[in-house]
Amino acid sequence: MNLAEFFNPELIITDLKAESKQEAVERLTDLFCARFPDKDKQAILQAVAEREEIGSTSFGRGFAFPHARTDSVRDLYIAIGIIRDGVHDKTPDNFPIKVICLLLTPRNIARLYLQTLSGLANFARRPGILDRVMSATDPQALIEIFRNEAIEVRAGLTVGDIMTRDVVTVLPDDSLKKVANIMFKFSFDGVPVVDYGKRLVGDISSRDLLKAALPNYENLIVNRPELEPFENLLRQQDRLHVGDIMRRDFAAISETASVLEAAAMMLVRNTERIMVVNDSKLIGIISATNIFSKIIRG
Repeated sequence: MNLAEFFNPELIITDLKAESKQEAVERLTDLFCARFPDKDKQAILQAVAEREEIGSTSFGRGFAFPHARTDSVRDLYIAIGIIRDGVHDKTPDNFPIKVICLLLTPRNIARLYLQTLSGLANFARRPGILDRVMSATDPQALIEIFRNEAIEVRAGLTVGDIMTRDVVTVLPDDSLKKVANIMFKFSFDGVPVVDYGKRLVGDISSRDLLKAALPNYENLIVNRPELEPFENLLRQQDRLHVGDIMRRDFAAISETASVLEAAAMMLVRNTERIMVVNDSKLIGIISATNIFSKIIRG
């Protein structure tokens, strides 16, 4: 189904007046409750606020997608506001928010909820889309912009719907020092390894660094080493390279695969993350955290 089919022109304001993201959400909730007077405004605002406490829904690129699962509604609703002057919030790119899409769903349709969020994010990532949205002077014009982008909300939830797309990578020639610095800076447990053509060639994790420091770790239980192994690794961190210790038996999956398939692969391969590839090139990572935070927690 085309994403535009989920929009109701009565729930769209193309010149929303607000001084903050929170105020914009309140105005959109007022609009929704005016259209559906039986809905509980305070319950909706509380559900949205609780979701924001878990993590900001400011997407970047001028868009924000505040959303919540709430028993106050029995269907999926999207209210949209265009803020001409923008409002400031903590965003990934420090760009003012100019488009607020408030998504409300009941608790029992998590799959459609996530597919729709994925579709909205897909829309926001398209080049030049913010300028086209800002050119809309009435609700129907905005709906047509969405319709012309031909974003389909699919029947099944896929890896591409919830995976992490902005992935930090290293090259086989990079030093172990660089890998360790990345893991420390971002609190990563591992980093994908790509070649100069962005093709996925391996994976290196904190466990791999430990094994490099303790190559004969089985014997350490009964034999005390003469040299502190971690000190030895530190002395070599500029000379050893990623390609020397990376694993080439990484788990990989397509973005069109189902989330259930990805979850099963994690259990079979005893891993918490899987590389997402397209024509051998890395395009993202899906992790157990993605599945828990986006499906279970929303």
